[in-house]
Amino acid sequence: MWPSTTQHQEMEETATLRTLNSFAVDLISIPNIEDLFWYVAQNVVGRLKFVDCVIYRANDAQTELVQVAALGEKNPFGRNISSPLKIPFGQGITGQVAQSRKAIIIDDLLLSQDYIEDTQRARSEICVPIICGNSVVGVIDSEHPTPSAFGAAEMEVLITIAAMTSAKLDLLAEVERSNQRYHDLVAAHAKLSLDATSRKSLEAELFNARKLEAVGRLTGRFAHEFNNLLTVVLGNLEFLDEVIGDAPFADSLRAAQTAAQRGGDLIASMLAYSQRTRLSPEVVDLNILIRENLEIDVMVQNGSVAMDLANDLSTINVDPKILKTVMLQLISNAQHAMTPQDREVFFVTHNVAHTLSDNQPLATQLPPGNYVCLSVRDCGVGISPQDLQQIFDPFYTTKPVGSGLGLGLSLTLGFMQQSGGSVAVHSYVGEGSTFQLYFPAVTPNRNDLLTIDS
Repeated sequence: MWPSTTQHQEMEETATLRTLNSFAVDLISIPNIEDLFWYVAQNVVGRLKFVDCVIYRANDAQTELVQVAALGEKNPFGRNISSPLKIPFGQGITGQVAQSRKAIIIDDLLLSQDYIEDTQRARSEICVPIICGNSVVGVIDSEHPTPSAFGAAEMEVLITIAAMTSAKLDLLAEVERSNQRYHDLVAAHAKLSLDATSRKSLEAELFNARKLEAVGRLTGRFAHEFNNLLTVVLGNLEFLDEVIGDAPFADSLRAAQTAAQRGGDLIASMLAYSQRTRLSPEVVDLNILIRENLEIDVMVQNGSVAMDLANDLSTINVDPKILKTVMLQLISNAQHAMTPQDREVFFVTHNVAHTLSDNQPLATQLPPGNYVCLSVRDCGVGISPQDLQQIFDPFYTTKPVGSGLGLGLSLTLGFMQQSGGSVAVHSYVGEGSTFQLYFPAVTPNRNDLLTIDS
């Protein structure tokens, strides 16, 4: 007994879903763009009862399509295309699809003036663009010897294939960019191979750069998504607060609101580390900012601050509220590192001119130029070399459980990078630590610029 039309259609839909599912799984292991295009032509489109398929790749200038993969009679030489077809953007059906970025079905090519005839004249054609970001990276094209061979089902399938191909191309591009950054650092490493000290320093920089990039990307994505969830939670808690009033379980509601607010503060720190905080920078005098914000706050913390603030200090462009948070965090860290009898923290400001030859333990690279440096120094226990390599990692802390989340220095580094600066740390066990914050100068002091200490 032959299957009914409905049963036959369901069988075809099931086979299509299986092919697309296999494609989704195999995408993970496809290593490069060439293999991807051939896989799409032969193992995806080729299994979906398209009699032929040609995949074109667009050049970087977005002016021309070049045939890179094919299926059926248009692919007589396996994976070798002896004379690849080239089509300018805007010419023929395929070129028009690349230019318009819109998929198209031609029911009868005899009625189309744009059809570019191939070795065997077809009667119908379907053509779908592959788009990554703002660019057309390719086109999937299929022809058929009979009129009206393609419909909405075939269009939906090819659009899905194009979207999956585009997603993989984005991943391959990101891998290529990461590899390029890695090779650039390796090349720089090779230039310093004769200097053992410089080589070790560059290896550490390479490791830290890749680690900070990976952790920052993961932290930022998590913080962004969790921030959306917290917004919903806080909104509903505020609504319940208005409804409940002074009901017996109002204290539980207050506790939930307090916990959600603390979660919001935590997310704000994570966003700062990943450089996704919305800053409100102002041109300010750092000396005035220090005097106005620290004298009262430090007294509240039962500590003391000694200041040596340079005259004629250049102004900086920074978010003053977040900078205050950063300064108080550095004071808190310093006071935790010192004994109760000696809790004085030293604040020093001065203008500096940074060059590429300066030997400074910066957490991230700093372009040459004029900067304002804020140094925060303590006489505490110091930081061991092992801990010094991880102090800017989110959630890393040497404090006892319950004494901190390990996000203060992560916030500091993220804020400084987003403000165009960087952080340097000098620390010796038993002698104390100095944190130096470098802010790009807005109005450099031309008379008395100092150089960064080597």
